[in-house]
Amino acid sequence: MKKTNLIKIKMVSMALLTFNCASLWAQSGEQPWLIRARALEIHWANQQNNGLGAVNVTAQNLTIPEVDITYFLNKNVAFELSLTYPQKVNVNVAGAGAGSLKGLPPSLVAQYHFTDLGNLKPYVGLGFNYTSFTNVNILNGVASVDSSSTGAVGQAGFDYMLDKNWGLNFDVKYIRMKTDVYVASVDKGQLGLNPNTYSIGIAYRY
Repeated sequence: MKKTNLIKIKMVSMALLTFNCASLWAQSGEQPWLIRARALEIHWANQQNNGLGAVNVTAQNLTIPEVDITYFLNKNVAFELSLTYPQKVNVNVAGAGAGSLKGLPPSLVAQYHFTDLGNLKPYVGLGFNYTSFTNVNILNGVASVDSSSTGAVGQAGFDYMLDKNWGLNFDVKYIRMKTDVYVASVDKGQLGLNPNTYSIGIAYRY
């Protein structure tokens, strides 16, 4: 049997196994969907690399709204998609306000949930972030950045369920995020944004 056929068989088998797990989970009567609304505080690392320190471009910390949708494959394993709308980020150059840009940073994370602590439901996650940068207006157009960034996401948090549907949530993420900075079209180096995010919110499971 050809190697390509073996790979196809393995892929189909994995897809069927995932579908079967999801079907069994649904048949168990458990609620597979969880939606959270959060207030999210973003703390940028602002690491100046490859000579960018001489320009000193930094993003200002901010607080944004976020909605995330989680689907449970079983009682322990879930996938979370975090969403918001494009957010305005103010930018400083040499310590002074120099303009702004908009960032849209959705993340998809695979999670493991711990279920033996009663109403307290801790979880950890690992996943992927894609951030697009638009509406860049820094130094009246003299400075610019890359259009997008991709990176890994690490996550830890917990839900405290008030009843079978409603709960409170606290969440922390570390996101790898970077962009090159250009001044007069000259690459001045890389800005390692790499934010830590801290959020609180409400959760609804159904």
